[in-house]
Amino acid sequence: QLQLVESGGGLVQPGGSLRLSCAASGYRLDDYAIGWFRQAPGKEREGVSCINSSDESTYYRESVVGRFTISRDNAKNTVYLQIHSLEPEDTAVYYCAARFSGAIILTVQEMCNTPLAFPHWGQGTQVTVSS
Repeated sequence: QLQLVESGGGLVQPGGSLRLSCAASGYRLDDYAIGWFRQAPGKEREGVSCINSSDESTYYRESVVGRFTISRDNAKNTVYLQIHSLEPEDTAVYYCAARFSGAIILTVQEMCNTPLAFPHWGQGTQVTVSS
Protein backbone atom coordinates (compact mmCIF):
# COMPACT_ATOMS: atom_id res chain seq x y z
CA GLN A 1 0.00 0.00 0.00
CA LEU A 2 1.38 3.38 -1.00
CA GLN A 3 1.49 5.84 1.88
CA LEU A 4 2.39 9.52 1.69
CA VAL A 5 3.46 11.73 4.59
CA GLU A 6 3.89 15.49 4.24
CA SER A 7 6.12 17.61 6.43
CA GLY A 8 7.76 21.04 6.49
CA GLY A 9 4.80 23.32 7.04
CA GLY A 10 4.66 26.03 9.68
CA LEU A 11 4.05 29.68 10.49
CA VAL A 12 6.06 32.02 8.26
CA GLN A 13 6.13 35.77 7.72
CA PRO A 14 5.28 37.18 4.29
CA GLY A 15 8.30 36.91 2.02
CA GLY A 16 9.62 33.87 3.85
CA SER A 17 10.47 30.42 2.53
CA LEU A 18 9.58 26.82 3.25
CA ARG A 19 10.42 23.43 1.81
CA LEU A 20 7.63 20.89 1.97
CA SER A 21 8.46 17.20 1.76
CA CYS A 22 6.32 14.25 0.70
CA ALA A 23 7.84 10.94 1.79
CA ALA A 24 6.46 7.76 0.25
CA SER A 25 6.50 4.21 1.55
CA GLY A 26 5.16 0.92 0.25
CA TYR A 27 6.05 1.57 -3.39
CA ARG A 28 8.67 3.51 -5.26
CA LEU A 29 7.49 6.79 -6.73
CA ASP A 30 9.33 6.36 -10.03
CA ASP A 31 6.14 5.27 -11.80
CA TYR A 32 3.82 7.79 -10.15
CA ALA A 33 2.87 11.31 -11.08
CA ILE A 34 2.90 13.54 -8.02
CA GLY A 35 0.74 16.56 -7.29
CA TRP A 36 0.80 19.22 -4.60
CA PHE A 37 -2.63 20.56 -3.72
CA ARG A 38 -3.81 23.05 -1.14
CA GLN A 39 -7.08 23.88 0.55
CA ALA A 40 -7.88 27.01 2.52
CA PRO A 41 -10.81 27.15 4.96
CA GLY A 42 -14.10 27.52 3.11
CA LYS A 43 -12.50 27.08 -0.30
CA GLU A 44 -12.17 24.25 -2.76
CA ARG A 45 -9.03 22.17 -3.07
CA GLU A 46 -6.81 23.47 -5.85
CA GLY A 47 -3.78 22.16 -7.66
CA VAL A 48 -0.53 23.97 -6.92
CA SER A 49 2.14 22.05 -8.81
CA CYS A 50 2.44 18.62 -10.39
CA ILE A 51 5.26 16.56 -11.88
CA ASN A 52 4.97 13.75 -14.42
CA SER A 53 6.64 10.40 -13.85
CA SER A 54 7.68 9.63 -17.43
CA ASP A 55 9.19 12.83 -18.82
CA GLU A 56 9.54 14.84 -15.59
CA SER A 57 7.42 17.61 -17.06
CA THR A 58 5.95 20.02 -14.53
CA TYR A 59 3.02 22.34 -14.15
CA TYR A 60 2.56 25.30 -11.83
CA ARG A 61 -0.54 27.23 -10.92
CA GLU A 62 -0.19 30.71 -12.37
CA SER A 63 -0.19 32.39 -8.97
CA VAL A 64 2.88 30.41 -7.84
CA VAL A 65 5.01 30.54 -10.99
CA GLY A 66 8.51 31.72 -10.17
CA ARG A 67 8.01 31.18 -6.43
CA PHE A 68 7.37 27.43 -6.11
CA THR A 69 9.56 24.60 -7.41
CA ILE A 70 8.60 20.93 -7.44
CA SER A 71 11.30 18.25 -7.56
CA ARG A 72 11.83 14.53 -7.03
CA ASP A 73 14.55 12.55 -5.29
CA ASN A 74 13.95 8.97 -6.37
CA ALA A 75 16.75 7.62 -4.17
CA LYS A 76 14.93 8.98 -1.11
CA ASN A 77 11.48 8.21 -2.53
CA THR A 78 10.55 11.80 -1.72
CA VAL A 79 9.02 14.75 -3.56
CA TYR A 80 9.66 18.34 -2.51
CA LEU A 81 7.96 21.66 -2.94
CA GLN A 82 10.39 24.55 -2.44
CA ILE A 83 8.51 27.76 -1.73
CA HIS A 84 9.87 31.31 -1.77
CA SER A 85 8.30 34.74 -1.35
CA LEU A 86 5.33 33.41 0.58
CA GLU A 87 2.18 35.50 0.57
CA PRO A 88 -0.80 35.47 2.96
CA GLU A 89 -2.87 34.05 0.10
CA ASP A 90 -0.67 30.94 0.23
CA THR A 91 -2.08 30.02 3.64
CA ALA A 92 -3.67 26.58 3.40
CA VAL A 93 -3.27 22.93 4.22
CA TYR A 94 -0.92 21.48 1.61
CA TYR A 95 -1.40 17.90 0.45
CA CYS A 96 0.70 15.67 -1.75
CA ALA A 97 -0.97 13.08 -3.93
CA ALA A 98 0.09 10.32 -6.32
CA ARG A 99 -1.36 8.57 -9.35
CA PHE A 100 0.08 5.58 -11.18
CA SER A 101 1.52 6.30 -14.62
CA GLY A 102 -0.51 3.44 -16.09
CA ALA A 103 -3.78 5.19 -15.30
CA ILE A 104 -5.83 7.23 -17.77
CA ILE A 105 -3.50 9.48 -19.73
CA LEU A 106 -3.70 13.11 -18.67
CA THR A 107 -1.44 16.04 -19.32
CA VAL A 108 0.34 17.36 -16.26
CA GLN A 109 -1.92 20.43 -16.37
CA GLU A 110 -5.06 18.31 -16.63
CA MET A 111 -4.15 16.13 -13.68
CA CYS A 112 -3.25 19.15 -11.58
CA ASN A 113 -6.73 20.55 -12.22
CA THR A 114 -8.39 17.26 -11.28
CA PRO A 115 -7.84 16.26 -7.65
CA LEU A 116 -10.09 13.24 -8.09
CA ALA A 117 -7.58 11.82 -10.58
CA PHE A 118 -5.23 11.13 -7.66
CA PRO A 119 -6.15 8.04 -5.61
CA HIS A 120 -3.33 8.32 -3.04
CA TRP A 121 -3.18 11.21 -0.59
CA GLY A 122 -1.23 12.28 2.45
CA GLN A 123 -2.75 13.87 5.54
CA GLY A 124 -1.54 17.37 4.77
CA THR A 125 0.72 19.93 6.39
CA GLN A 126 -0.39 23.40 7.48
CA VAL A 127 1.24 26.47 5.94
CA THR A 128 0.33 29.78 7.58
CA VAL A 129 1.69 33.06 6.23
CA SER A 130 1.12 35.98 8.58
CA SER A 131 2.94 39.01 9.91
